[in-house]
Amino acid sequence: MSRRHGRLDRANLAAWLLTACVLLSGAAHAQEGGSASSAQPLQPLKMAVSEGTSGGIDAETARKKYRPLADRLSAALDRPVEVLFVREFSLLERGMQEQFFDLVIARPSDYPARGLRDYGYRYVATSEPEGHCLLVVPDGSPLQGIADLKGRSFILPEEVAYMTRFCRAELRDHGIDLAYENVHYVREQGAIPFALENGIAEVGGLASYSGAARQWQAKGHRVLHESVAQPYMPVVASPVLSVQQVTRIQAVLAGLQQDEAGQQFLKTLNITGFTARTEDRLRALLQWLGV
Repeated sequence: MSRRHGRLDRANLAAWLLTACVLLSGAAHAQEGGSASSAQPLQPLKMAVSEGTSGGIDAETARKKYRPLADRLSAALDRPVEVLFVREFSLLERGMQEQFFDLVIARPSDYPARGLRDYGYRYVATSEPEGHCLLVVPDGSPLQGIADLKGRSFILPEEVAYMTRFCRAELRDHGIDLAYENVHYVREQGAIPFALENGIAEVGGLASYSGAARQWQAKGHRVLHESVAQPYMPVVASPVLSVQQVTRIQAVLAGLQQDEAGQQFLKTLNITGFTARTEDRLRALLQWLGV
């Protein structure tokens, strides 16, 4: 997706996100009852979550999935944290452009990276393990390494997709320019294994963290080449949050590995933990991708 330079009307953006917030949190608030109090509650921090086009979840599922993290952050920051599920990348980027979101945890990684580069967001952490482009071939393929791929036919996700850019950059670094190769693009990564198994293309590009990659290897097919690692599922914070608050958030993320409930939450994200040691690499990601 190309970034739009015009500013979204803030009132319209706020109205849309307020509606989302009501849908996400209204049921929970109704269940919790909410006894009357004369004290004015602190306005919740807005944590935007996005799992990309292949995430396969809806807003209510996202609220429940990320609630354990929101609860820990609320306790650490002494302030409510609301989960806002954002499916559309354009809305995710506009929300960062307007600094409407206080926290963003998202894949693909290029959107949080844009938050750092373009919209003043602060680095918090990225998840482990990191992400790779996997260049895959059927088990019976004669291809043995990345040096064999020049002049072959490729199948990749949509041309503007993060993983396609990821694979393109990796191939570029090995002397293969996809602009001069025979490349098929498909909307969903799930279509790539079918195309390879049926001879539509010779080599495909899959995200290491995708279900398609796991299924491919479970069938006994081969990963011909694993790319360099790049930061995965970054967490970034609005500049409205203080350095002290960011430090507390980092402590919460690091602590998820240390108890059973935290480990269970990490499993729902298919990750093992978070690290705060990848800031330089996340900031360099967009340049490597060529965007």
